Amino acid sequence: MDKSGKKRILLKLGSNTLTKETNHISRGKIEDIGMQIAALKDDYEFVIVSSGAIAAAKQFVKLESQDKDVFVKQALASIGQPHLMRIYHENFSDLGLLISQCLLSYSDFEKEQAKVNIVNTINVLVKNNYIPIINENDTVATDEIQFGDNDKLAALTAVLLNVDILIIATNTNGIYTKSSINDAIPETISLVTDLKLLEKEIGDSKSSHGTGGMQSKIEASAIAKAANIETWIINGLEDNFILKALKNEIPFTKII
Repeated sequence: MDKSGKKRILLKLGSNTLTKETNHISRGKIEDIGMQIAALKDDYEFVIVSSGAIAAAKQFVKLESQDKDVFVKQALASIGQPHLMRIYHENFSDLGLLISQCLLSYSDFEKEQAKVNIVNTINVLVKNNYIPIINENDTVATDEIQFGDNDKLAALTAVLLNVDILIIATNTNGIYTKSSINDAIPETISLVTDLKLLEKEIGDSKSSHGTGGMQSKIEASAIAKAANIETWIINGLEDNFILKALKNEIPFTKII
């Protein structure tokens, strides 16, 4: 909790959530997220780590060999990032919310001065009621494209900013028990205190748009847990998923 008495949430939004599992960014989903942030702003401050730049670009361009080459994906990310930010800006500003963009690389977390700069900049933004929207700097980095769809970036940022809760929005109702995964209604593991036990429960399924499956989410929660930060893995396709999770009205996984 910061000096203002508000709890700080780092909200990680993957491509699946932002596209609602289609091929383009869902303005309705971004509006849903904005409305929840607006409803919670007296008690919570938000920092967002957002994927979706490549999905945003695909609405506007067709580049050659688009799925084969990581450089093509980096180019798509470069084209899509301003579109993604414009969609956030348009939807959030209608709700009286201000946004800013922060592009980070994994190497930034290895340099002391860079880490200090990130914390100072984001604290100034949040203090002035701007919501920082963070993405990996895809022009220089390929990690998100190749590995965990920003899950690790979100966890490292959560630790750096000393947030209260890391919320990872995904397309399942949290993490399911292995025995129920093929059932019509899989059973959510609601509370986890031992990540070793959790490792045994997860398969190696990946999400359709994103590059991170549950494995990358568990690795992210391990980074947060080591810094005594709770991770909540919530179904971001659900309307009002943050409000409902805070009131315990939907099944989700809480890792403490």
